[in-house]
Amino acid sequence: MKLIILDRDGVINHDSPDFIKSPAEWIPIPGSLEAIARLNQAGYRVVIASNQSGIARELFDMGTLNAIHQKLHTLAQQAGAEIEAIFFCPHSSADNCDCRKPKPGMFAEIAKRYQVSLKGVPTVGDSLRDLQAGFVSGCVPYLVLTGKGEKTHETGGLPPGTMVFPDLAATVDHLLKTPAQG
Repeated sequence: MKLIILDRDGVINHDSPDFIKSPAEWIPIPGSLEAIARLNQAGYRVVIASNQSGIARELFDMGTLNAIHQKLHTLAQQAGAEIEAIFFCPHSSADNCDCRKPKPGMFAEIAKRYQVSLKGVPTVGDSLRDLQAGFVSGCVPYLVLTGKGEKTHETGGLPPGTMVFPDLAATVDHLLKTPAQG
């Protein structure tokens, strides 16, 4: 099984320092949904792992998050793409949970759900914590320069072997030209 794990905000959709708090604020980055469709066509199962501390901060509730994700699924389907599952952490950093990236809890949950090792599975994020959570889980980290990516790249300290691309579409171009790892 070919699996890929994507962060949501800043990778698939435009991010906001004030959080994405409504479906109206969820706006896909040009080419991102089409890139997911190309992954699907190449046999990848696409899963999202996303910190959503806006819930703990009471900026939005589960109903709103579900509505945002419904918009994501609808627009993805219109582009011929399918997101297989969305894993999210609703906690704030103060909760000290295991699921909030950079901790690997969401990645462990994905491995358990799909009954696979994450060794060599590509993970795409725009922040250091996205890449750290994937890297300690055995994933191959890819940094996109959308969202917080430029700042993350400038700050440095990326996990060893991190590849950097302008956006998700360019990352997918690279992945589909490279023979599958395994």
